[in-house]
Amino acid sequence: MGDVKVCFVWFGKSIPAGSTVLLWGSAEPPTTMSPSVKIIRLEDGFLRSVGLGADLVHPISWVMDSRGIYYDATHPSDLEHLLATSEFDEVILERAAYLRERIVGAGLTKYNVGGGYWQRPTGTKRVILVPGQVESDASIRFGAPGIRTNLGLLQAVREENPQAFILYKPHPDVVAGLRKQGAGEDDSVKWCDQVVVDFAMADLLKEVDEVHALTSLTGFEALLRGKKVVCYGQPFYAGWGLTEDKIPIDRRVKRLSLDSLVAATLILYPTYVSLKNATVITPEQALDELLEWRGCVNKPITLWRKLVRFFLRQRAY
Repeated sequence: MGDVKVCFVWFGKSIPAGSTVLLWGSAEPPTTMSPSVKIIRLEDGFLRSVGLGADLVHPISWVMDSRGIYYDATHPSDLEHLLATSEFDEVILERAAYLRERIVGAGLTKYNVGGGYWQRPTGTKRVILVPGQVESDASIRFGAPGIRTNLGLLQAVREENPQAFILYKPHPDVVAGLRKQGAGEDDSVKWCDQVVVDFAMADLLKEVDEVHALTSLTGFEALLRGKKVVCYGQPFYAGWGLTEDKIPIDRRVKRLSLDSLVAATLILYPTYVSLKNATVITPEQALDELLEWRGCVNKPITLWRKLVRFFLRQRAY
């Protein structure tokens, strides 16, 4: 990473001209900042942790974006630039294919929470999974120009697929009480056949035929597993010929293979940092750590973690 001095500042005028400022997500830059200051935006990566970000569980992967941020569809991001301009050679495509196969085989997803096994009802011909999101998240503000609520998404999916068996999975942050429930989300049972809560996403994706989402990362995780994905918003994985897009993104015209999407999204764009020694590691090494981490999840929750969860739940309401 080089010899870099990191300082925390409260006011834009205290940022030296010509320096670089790190902003979280889509946060607005200070208005008093010099125009010569370079902006890099930070966010969690796509293979994040064993546990929730809202629960303050540390991530193993980060993204650093100098153009925008991957979930803001109103502007190109470094990830979109990679996808639109890169020529993916055979070496990186083979690496991406192996990475994808290993992720799917190990049942890894972004948070790796949940347990149990959901069984597809006998006789159902078509099962659609609708993943819920935290409605106040920036990914909806900047990536969903049409429908912006979980209930609105469910209603649209039911109206277009009256004969399908529809599963609705609320966002795990909401289920854990760490973020607010969406508007009218209690009525979700009226628009789906079943609400599922504690099942692991990787296991659910094995049993469903399609995923219909706003901007949820679940859509990307479904693509990794060869599922049909319908996008009602404009997530980073939409617009490349791999999804059915209700609101197309005009500037995304390139047609990509699945492994090209994987190469950019999981190899070239993120930075993986070991939770053991804080060194930069490869995606493959990050998978090793995530699997080891997942094997330790049955350890008792510490008193400190219980206190953190208590205060986070108070803040959510």
